[in-house]
Amino acid sequence: MTATASTPFQQLDAWVDAHFDEQVGFLQQLIQVPTDTPPGNNAPHAERTAELLQAFGMTAEKFAVPTAEVAAAGLESITNLIVRRAYGAGGQTVALNAHGDVVPPGEGWTHPPYGGEVVGGNQTGRIYGRASAVSKCDFSTFTFAVRALESLAETHNVPLKGNVELHFTYDEEFGGEVGPGWLLKHGHTKPDLMIAAGFSYQVVVAHNGCLQLEVTVQGDMAHAAIPDSGTDALQGATHIMNALYALNRDYLHVKSGVEGITHPYLNIGLINGGTNTNVIPGKVVLKLDRRMIPEENPAEVEASLRATIAAAAACFNPPRGGNILHVEVRRMLLAHAMKPLPGNAPLVAAIQQHGQQVFGEPIPAVGTPLYTDVRLYGEHGIPGVIYGAGPRTVRESNAKRADEHLELADLRRATKVVARALLELMRE
Repeated sequence: MTATASTPFQQLDAWVDAHFDEQVGFLQQLIQVPTDTPPGNNAPHAERTAELLQAFGMTAEKFAVPTAEVAAAGLESITNLIVRRAYGAGGQTVALNAHGDVVPPGEGWTHPPYGGEVVGGNQTGRIYGRASAVSKCDFSTFTFAVRALESLAETHNVPLKGNVELHFTYDEEFGGEVGPGWLLKHGHTKPDLMIAAGFSYQVVVAHNGCLQLEVTVQGDMAHAAIPDSGTDALQGATHIMNALYALNRDYLHVKSGVEGITHPYLNIGLINGGTNTNVIPGKVVLKLDRRMIPEENPAEVEASLRATIAAAAACFNPPRGGNILHVEVRRMLLAHAMKPLPGNAPLVAAIQQHGQQVFGEPIPAVGTPLYTDVRLYGEHGIPGVIYGAGPRTVRESNAKRADEHLELADLRRATKVVARALLELMRE
């Protein structure tokens, strides 16, 4: 430790600085094991993570989700990890959750998506790779924050109370139900507070909900030379889509009272249908994503969408001799919004206080239009926030785009903030 590392918080900072090259190497090894979801074969990454943690003296409990449940979620394999660190009696249990599953890399990369390449050096550079910013980076942030805390306690005889748990899970991209949702449902954990992977320039206390629906539009396939002999499912689907997009215009006038969240919105992200260019499409499938502000009631939102779809299908006029459309709607995902729960105030205050000291600027408490695994903890009555290594915005890091990256200075500073916040909450 340096001579200027006089306070416990400065001693934490000094430990992070001294071990930062090791932290970057840890993150590189996490990035280098692919976790594309889909297909979602993520158990190998959990095994590798457990090996790396063991080298730090941290034993990870492995929770392999049964194959049938994983398959029902549309994935191939999931092993969730919990690392439990026990300190003195009388304190709270604080969980730190990050997810290892990622969207596939896609096209357009100028750096290897699974290379973990560092450009510009560890002091002022960037690390590139899928999940470098969302959210294998926070496997690193949280692990090294806990290591810093424990080194302080041992080296400088700082007594701690309570427990810390690292939750490394693998189902955020598909909704979290067989990730943290599975751990909570089966009673493998019940923390008092939690921090989930996020961004370092703000502490997020609320987020949108998400409803995803699959809409199957069934017409009658026919030869393109005699289109009147069938019912064009694509024309019917277009009629339905226009009705849905009209709702999107109305949503602009529905305002949220949460800073950082604006209004609801709807996106049709996937369309499949037809058999060939010379055949009238007999079936088209749409998949839509409806983001819900915290003030909305999910049941009412879903009922409204189903009513809009049914009304549009009913007023579609098939060609002479054609049959009416048959439409089926299936819910794929319902992710509730995250709302602040009583009890999260000390966590928010600790992150804001130390974030401002480390970053040299105020750290606002805001909402975000994203949806995350944190809602699952909230549904179990566990207050939480979103905070971790990252930029000011998702767009800055290219998260879920080509050349996803993380400023290593943000990784270093976020690690210090999390370590400081843990000390604030757990010191006797």
